[in-house]
Amino acid sequence: MKLKHVLFLALAVLAMNVQAQEVDKAAVQTQVSAAEKAKKDLTAVDTGDKAWKFSGSVGLNAAATGLFNWAAGGNNNINGVAYSRLRLLYHKNNIAWDSNLDLEYGLSWIDQEYDKLQKSSDKISFATKFGWEFQKNWYLTVLGAFNTQFAPGKNYNGTADADPIVSKFMAPGYVDVSVGIDWKTSVNGADFSLYLSPVAGRVTSVVVADNMNQYFADKPEYQTAGMYQLNAAQEAAEGATGLEYALKDKYAVWRYTTDETTGKVNKSYEKNSRAELGLNIKGAINYTYKDFKLNTTLGLYTPYAWDKTKVYKEIATGDMYADLGNGATFPELTYDYLGYRDNNRRFGNFDIDWTVNLSYQFLKCLQVTLSTDLRYYNGVKIDKKMADGTIQSGERVQFKGMIGLGVGYSF
Repeated sequence: MKLKHVLFLALAVLAMNVQAQEVDKAAVQTQVSAAEKAKKDLTAVDTGDKAWKFSGSVGLNAAATGLFNWAAGGNNNINGVAYSRLRLLYHKNNIAWDSNLDLEYGLSWIDQEYDKLQKSSDKISFATKFGWEFQKNWYLTVLGAFNTQFAPGKNYNGTADADPIVSKFMAPGYVDVSVGIDWKTSVNGADFSLYLSPVAGRVTSVVVADNMNQYFADKPEYQTAGMYQLNAAQEAAEGATGLEYALKDKYAVWRYTTDETTGKVNKSYEKNSRAELGLNIKGAINYTYKDFKLNTTLGLYTPYAWDKTKVYKEIATGDMYADLGNGATFPELTYDYLGYRDNNRRFGNFDIDWTVNLSYQFLKCLQVTLSTDLRYYNGVKIDKKMADGTIQSGERVQFKGMIGLGVGYSF
């Protein structure tokens, strides 16, 4: 091959190589540009936790017991409880909004002559907190809460006697509004919250419509027992009568007037609510692990009230007297101590609300649940039968527990 042919071939190969390098370089630059664009698009998408989270559980627990020639005794019964526990959480940037709705209603049918159908559970509870994060995990928060029930509650006595009405919708009803500091954190799937408010308002209401007051006054069993009968003179003197009077008395919705000479205390029921300003402390834990859920809240409330005047009730007459420090004596044999004036509402006397809800879901739709409620309210009197047969009324720890197996769904 001639030398010029060899040189021409070498130049041609070199030109093709340079052109290939230019093509490869252009392709690489195109791929780099595409990668940079994809990176920017990916950065624009929020790949973190969603701002809104909705979770909870709903279900129906049921149980039945059948007895035949059962030596240990008992009654056939069927129990059913429907419940719904929902939580909606918003958290983005420095804003957190947490709302909880807890609904529960249960009935029991018991194979007996009287009080066959009885209410076993009844609850409406709603709470919402809106907070602004001013420092990591610390929020300036506004809290609102509402608690009451669906239907009238009774003390079932299992006899033909009238069953006393002890509660109803908005009797009592509790509304809380407060401003405070909330500390929040999450650890291994558990959300913790601790709220402190030195500016907490609480309104306790007893609302009984006139037609409902009349309805219970007209029922034959209550007329026979002389319960909840309307009395015009009592209405004029004290501001309430019938069922309204009984429930206002039970849930301490009244005003005291005291004769500063004799110390005699009278009640006035002209209003259907009691408003207070106090200190509120609230803690909560929400934990989820696979199909297991735990929710528990503890609320403490005490009003800013400083009256240390003690009140006694004369057993023989039912009249109340305040200890005005004028030398009057109140022997235990003839007087019952009722607590401090103003319904025993005093700073340091805490109202307690503690709820625990556990649930475990298996086989897609079956669910085991355990729930407990513990309460203690100052001023709320509960009757208790003593060993000698007498009935004493006083503030007591209230507790309710429920365990069930039924159809449920958690999300």
